[in-house]
Amino acid sequence: MPTSICQDENERVEHRDRVFTALSAEPRRQVLISLLNASPEEFVELPGAATSPALDCELRELRSRLIHRHLPVLEDYEFVRWEMDPFLVRRGPKFEQVGDVIAVLLDQPETVSVQFVTGYGQLDRDLRTE
Repeated sequence: MPTSICQDENERVEHRDRVFTALSAEPRRQVLISLLNASPEEFVELPGAATSPALDCELRELRSRLIHRHLPVLEDYEFVRWEMDPFLVRRGPKFEQVGDVIAVLLDQPETVSVQFVTGYGQLDRDLRTE
């Protein structure tokens, strides 16, 4: 297989891995959904944008998790940019890579298994209203 084909396939695999990693934790999913619902240049407030009925923690604990675990992952992938004071987040330069996946899940919830979205905030609410 030529090197360029292998490189292209490796890039596609890495892209999918980044998207799935970003979506693998509830606070990150909620941040990304909040940003999808906001205008492209709009900042959203944290930790509010990361809250969900599926999360069982205090806002102070969620803030700490966001700072030390979740936001660095999203920022490393350039899906978000965030600020500490005030505690805000906005879309990063590569947000559309993950935003497109979330949009499909939100716009076409019937294509996703009910067990997959049960308990996951807006995805769960959207599916139940269908």
